Amino acid sequence: MSRNSIMQRPSPLRWALLGATALLVAACGDDGSSAPGGAGGNTTGGTGGNTAGGTGGNTGGTGGSTTGGTGGNTTGGTGGNTTGGTGGTAGSLGDPVSGQYHLGPVEWEGSFWNSCAPYPTSIQTSEGSMLAGVGLSYNGEGQLCDACILVETAAGRSAVLRVVTTGQTNDPGDIDVSSAAYAELDTGEYPRAMTWRLVPCPATGPVYYQFQTGAHAWWSSFWVRNARLPIGTVEVLSTNHASFTALRRGPDGTWNDDGGFGEGAFTLRVTALSGEVLEDEFPSFVGGDLLASPSGQFP
Repeated sequence: MSRNSIMQRPSPLRWALLGATALLVAACGDDGSSAPGGAGGNTTGGTGGNTAGGTGGNTGGTGGSTTGGTGGNTTGGTGGNTTGGTGGTAGSLGDPVSGQYHLGPVEWEGSFWNSCAPYPTSIQTSEGSMLAGVGLSYNGEGQLCDACILVETAAGRSAVLRVVTTGQTNDPGDIDVSSAAYAELDTGEYPRAMTWRLVPCPATGPVYYQFQTGAHAWWSSFWVRNARLPIGTVEVLSTNHASFTALRRGPDGTWNDDGGFGEGAFTLRVTALSGEVLEDEFPSFVGGDLLASPSGQFP
């Protein structure tokens, strides 16, 4: 997948993508992998080195909210709200966000940069062609990478889209969509008013753990792909962690252990924003692995 910047275009969603090199890693492999301490390596998770949520991000329990530290968050139960970047609020499988939808650039291939990338061909096939990019207010810290949104237009059309990138919007609630999604939603109306909200994704096989090519026992980093539910936290139990330890979420949606899992077996515990849990044990990993969840998928 090309990582060139998109040229200037009419759409209000301008894919500067997290300030490009400032918030993503300066020293990239072919998948943007990075290790702390190397040339240009990055040990922070975005603004303030936070996990899951931008400045002031928070998630709540049923109807409530708990504010974390600067840029931090605490995952709540069903019905909780999660705040993305500065000021944005996306429903935890519920609350709608208003804006307009626009055509791309959001595709698997092309001269632009999907901020949750890279996606192996097998994951592209699993996740399909109905894709979306949302504003920095909602995915500026990678917290909605691979989540699904239900888009409902004022003209009466709807579609479930997979979030694969992030950009700067004229209105915080605006989204860009892939050509396949646009064909499904568009009736020639203007403005293209719509609302979107988080929903479960279609079941298209198991959850996958996609390890960065530069990952190893002493710097462990991966994406959670093809999950049916948006992810709130990921924890690890391993040689280096005698009890479950929360991983840091990066602005590209990766989950990172800057000290590494250590050698040998490890267990990952993945908790959805709505509270469901997957717990998967693996004997080991190497950089570039794409490991299918033995548990399969969220219920």
